[in-house]
Amino acid sequence: MNDLTKNIIAISIGGAIGTTFRYIFNIVTLETGYPLGTIIENLGGSFLLGFLTAWFIVFKPKEWVKTGLGVGLCGGFTTMSTFAADSVLLYGVHVYNALIYVVISLFGGVVCALAGSVLGTAIAKRKLKTREGGLKS
Repeated sequence: MNDLTKNIIAISIGGAIGTTFRYIFNIVTLETGYPLGTIIENLGGSFLLGFLTAWFIVFKPKEWVKTGLGVGLCGGFTTMSTFAADSVLLYGVHVYNALIYVVISLFGGVVCALAGSVLGTAIAKRKLKTREGGLKS
């Protein structure tokens, strides 16, 4: 099987899992009347992608693993289009609700990605040292 085919299959599987979890989060939080599911998805997905990126830098997995988890899972789980639509809907109700939502989503996404990256780097380096015999598990 060639690399492109492996990547497409991995993205498809990861995307199916990510979108399923996104749907579940939206259904579970639907009654809040606020797009809480979208905030959780985008912040959680930002954290996870930051973590995975740091992990991948250290461990260098196969390309299909990176694309399956990054593009597929995280891409399917997070959602820019829903963020944009929710922002417009909240703006129609009250401008401050929309502003708070946008600030939490954008600033929070960057903070979560950074936190995920820091944690992913720390855990990956510790795991690497353990593999090399530097630390006892």
